[in-house]
Amino acid sequence: MLALLLLLAAPAWAGTRLADNGNQTVTDLATGLVWDQRETALTTWEAALAYCEALNHGSQTDWRLPNRNELETLVDETRTAVPALDRTYFPSGQANLYWSSTSYPVTSTQAFYLDFSYGNLGTSTKSNALYVRCVR
Repeated sequence: MLALLLLLAAPAWAGTRLADNGNQTVTDLATGLVWDQRETALTTWEAALAYCEALNHGSQTDWRLPNRNELETLVDETRTAVPALDRTYFPSGQANLYWSSTSYPVTSTQAFYLDFSYGNLGTSTKSNALYVRCVR
């Protein structure tokens, strides 16, 4: 029974979870989130928030920096090699650290990031420069 529950809880990555919209965006069919496929330069947390909020891409302007839970939905746990990101839909995806909008509650000068090398969460000082993946 536990094995069945774990199977049902696992993300459906077998080519049915993500859809390429043909405009450098990808829709996650399980969550309804739309992700920007393009890579950004390394940037601070504040600059990442501002970048996503100002983004006009795919005829849409409601972009934002994803929270840590949303960012975790991109981790492809079926991959056995780095990065832990589906390269079919994110061909230039870095096996690196990406900002989330979620501040670390213990220290206001830090925020959560997701390391797409292996799909791990961590925290970093907001003045450090990490990658950005915007969502809407």
